[in-house]
Amino acid sequence: MRSSSRGGSRPGCLALPFALAARAFTPSRPGRVTDGTTETVQVLRTAVGIAATVWLLYAYPLRESAADFAKDQAAQTFIGAGVLLIAVPVALGIFVAAARPPARSLYMRRLAGPAKGFLALFAAVLVLWGLLQDSAGARLALQLGMWQIVFLPLALGAVLFAVPYGLTAVVLCVHYVFRAADVHEVLPALLSPVLVWALFAFQVADPSPLEAPAVVRMVFLFGPPASVTALSLWELRWLRRRFGITVRRALHGGAGGP
Repeated sequence: MRSSSRGGSRPGCLALPFALAARAFTPSRPGRVTDGTTETVQVLRTAVGIAATVWLLYAYPLRESAADFAKDQAAQTFIGAGVLLIAVPVALGIFVAAARPPARSLYMRRLAGPAKGFLALFAAVLVLWGLLQDSAGARLALQLGMWQIVFLPLALGAVLFAVPYGLTAVVLCVHYVFRAADVHEVLPALLSPVLVWALFAFQVADPSPLEAPAVVRMVFLFGPPASVTALSLWELRWLRRRFGITVRRALHGGAGGP
């Protein structure tokens, strides 16, 4: 068991959007229980999923262009973030309301972490929308006259910052479930299955992008949500056996709580 901490050298200009996104969306509550075994299993599951996807793309032809396939995968990531935007506040509200005093007041104070994640993602999306929606930035520059020589470099810099920041933010907010661990360690394991099964519902409605046998498609369709659910159940069991952290004790302010 170890506590989370921050540190390291100052990031360079190119790494700044990624570093700030990591700071905004990585759980950072002092004293938060972290475990190398759980993190290793999560990384291994992700690595296996990536390797399986690469093999699938190599073994079977695409029904659509590679660019369209990449857009679909990016859209799924954004859908996942959208699902979290709805599911996480509801789940956090239920969890905090179900907790008994004084744990309830403590968890309410800890909501500052997820709230920062929501605000950071909203700000990035708002900047991109304002600059890129229907060429709004270009039209505004034309209206500024001679001041566009100042506006255009600033707008370009904002876009070059907001694009990598926004993409990194979406990936991290899905991975860390909007910093739910800042409220309590059991929450990521409880919320992750909700996310993947919601994405599963969207994938079922869409036709498969690959010319693969039905059995293979079913394995890759059910594999991610089933593996994430199994990992979440294992993580909850591991937290209970290793650290004495359970959902019931969390609601009563036990281990991992106050």
